[in-house]
Amino acid sequence: MNVKEFYILPVGDKLIQYDSIAVNTIVKNKEGEVSSCDILYEADLDKYNEQYLKYTSQVAENCQDRDLSNNSMVIGTSAIIDTDIDGAVGMNSGIFNNPFIIWGRYKKKWVRYYLTLSFQFHHTQMDGAHAGVFLANLQNEINSIIKR
Repeated sequence: MNVKEFYILPVGDKLIQYDSIAVNTIVKNKEGEVSSCDILYEADLDKYNEQYLKYTSQVAENCQDRDLSNNSMVIGTSAIIDTDIDGAVGMNSGIFNNPFIIWGRYKKKWVRYYLTLSFQFHHTQMDGAHAGVFLANLQNEINSIIKR
């Protein structure tokens, strides 16, 4: 991840810098409830996918959260695929200041597919320009996958 601001978390009146990043995902577990699963960031998408499949399956089966927040800066994500969303607001509550990405169902218009993302971050962590770099990098990564 080449946006260094993602390694910093505002906590109270301090900024804590981490050496690694994890991505949090919410997993529907075998009891029909949700569990939290942190997965260490890996630049190689195939390696990340291996971790994703392994750890989300474990969390779904054992119904226990996988928490890496003591060792890594955690970026929150949530896929609410049962609904259409255009955005979410107010996720930074003072308790959870981590960057957060949320999305709903994708939309198809003509021959293209669209996925609306809501990306929130704490302004002491990064400015809009840093967020723009991250989102541009994300779009470039999606474009590279499409071209495969």
